[in-house]
Parts: sequence; structure tokens; C-alpha cells
Amino acid sequence: MKLKVRYKFPPGEEYQEKIASEPAEEDKVEAKNWFKPLIIAIIAAIIVKSFIFEAFRIPSGSMEDTLLPGDFIIVSKLGFPVKTPKYLPFTRIEIPQIEVLPQIYSLKHGDVVVFKFPGEKNEVQASENVNYIKRLIGLPGDVVQIIDKVIYINGSRFLEPPSVKVNYEFITPRGLPNPYIFPEGSDFNEDNYGPITVPFKGMKIELNKENLKQWQIMIEREGHKVELADEKILIDGVEASDYVFEKNYVFVMGDNRNNSLDSRYWGFVPVDNIIGKASFIYWSWNSDIPFLNLPEKIKSIRWNRIGRKIK
Repeated sequence: MKLKVRYKFPPGEEYQEKIASEPAEEDKVEAKNWFKPLIIAIIAAIIVKSFIFEAFRIPSGSMEDTLLPGDFIIVSKLGFPVKTPKYLPFTRIEIPQIEVLPQIYSLKHGDVVVFKFPGEKNEVQASENVNYIKRLIGLPGDVVQIIDKVIYINGSRFLEPPSVKVNYEFITPRGLPNPYIFPEGSDFNEDNYGPITVPFKGMKIELNKENLKQWQIMIEREGHKVELADEKILIDGVEASDYVFEKNYVFVMGDNRNNSLDSRYWGFVPVDNIIGKASFIYWSWNSDIPFLNLPEKIKSIRWNRIGRKIK
């Protein structure tokens, strides 16, 4: 009696198909050869971006004529503190930060710095996670004052770089308060501001009903709850007549003095928020020209600005 054997595939075809579905040994080696350098490149890029430098684009004219819209700059992070992320990736959920490397660079008057925006005048936490670039005017402990658009630090005139734009044709007189100016309840305006002391870690201020508005937002930004109840000032539920700052701060301004939202409008910047110091311009063109008009975009390249050191 003969047995009939039925094959789903012709003899050998099933085996060949199985072999064909598995990558050849050469393919595995080739994939490994390019995968390893890719991982190394990604790690190197993360290290460079976190510890050495980062690229930024200038979106507005608040730093004219030092920086123009369409300038692309390199920001040096060398010497600045390195911390773990403040938020969970792709969320606004805050997580505890750990300082990986401490700050060793000494901030100087006139430094052009990139920093995380601390928030609007009445915001405890910024509604947007964005970076700003401004010139450092006041260091921790400095007394900042603006008289008829002229800046004074600790009583001495601040040395302005030649690229600063100031329009002296109209000056808002002292005593005419601007309601959009920081701090809340002051009689300051954008042209006549201060005197005001830039807070430093350990600085003690007296608190009363008259000046509470001025300092409340700063205290809340340091993580405390401030209340006024039954004529008493409460910080975290405890009656207080003074407050000691826990962080160092700086006062920053844009070089386009008449067209810059800066510390005059939203307050001091924690030193911890500073990402790095602007180093040089690596590319520049007219940001108003769309990429669809590529010939005009290329014509707008500002060759004389490329490679320029930022002062």
C-alpha cells in the first residue's frame, strides 16, 4: 500500500522561504556597524548641548542692534550650572532637579545671557516654557536706577555698548507710574525706574502692608504662600514681619531700550534660570522673507554678521 504525502509547498520551498525571511549574517553585521556610531553620535550631541554650547535663533528686535531678528547664535554653557530637567518630557509636570555641576563662571555686568523666562509680573510660574536673551544690568545686591533713560548701578553710570538703541526724544517723567511695570504698586515707569535692590541669597527685607505687593510675587516664586489676614502678613500660615531671600537674582534689559519687555516689566531673573552666555553669531538672514521665496532668502544673508562676536 502506497502512502500519499501532500506538501503545502513544493519540497524545499518552505525551508527556502524560512531562510529568506531571516536577515543574512552580513546584514546583521552591517546594521551593527552603523547603529553603534549613531548611538555614540546621539550621546555626544546630548553632552555637547547640555555642557558646552547650544544654538538659538533671535526672534524679535528687543536686542537691536546687538542682535537682529534672523540672527542664529551660539550660547556657551561652560562654567554654568548643569541640572537635571525641571519638567517631565512633553509635560508641564515639575520634578525635583538635581545639580549635576555647580556654577564656576562669575557673571559680569554687560554679559548677554540666555535664560528661562521667570514669568509675567503677576505669574508665580511662567505660563510658557520659553527662553529669553537680554543684557545683564544688575548683579545680586546691586542697586539699579534709571533716570531719564540713563542707567545707574550703585550710583555710577552703566557703560552702554555702542550697539544699544535709546530714543531720547520722549521721556516719561518721574512720578508718572506705568501700571505694567514691576513691581506691583510702585510709582516707576520704563524711563524713570527705581532705585531698587536686586535680591541676593540671605538678603533680609522688612515686610508691611505698604510694601507687600512689591515683594509678594518674588516670595511666592521661591515656593511660599503669602496671605494678608486680619491685618497680619502670613507666610506659609505663620505671621511674618520680614523675609530672607533663598536665591540670587539678576536684573536684565534688552539693548533696544524702547522696545524691550525685560526686568522693568516682569521682575528679577533667578541666577539658576541662566542657561549660558551668548558667544557669537554663526548665521544671519532676513527672518521676514519666507522660505518659499528662496532666491530672496539667500540674497538676504548678512555675510558681515556671520562669525561676529557678541559683546
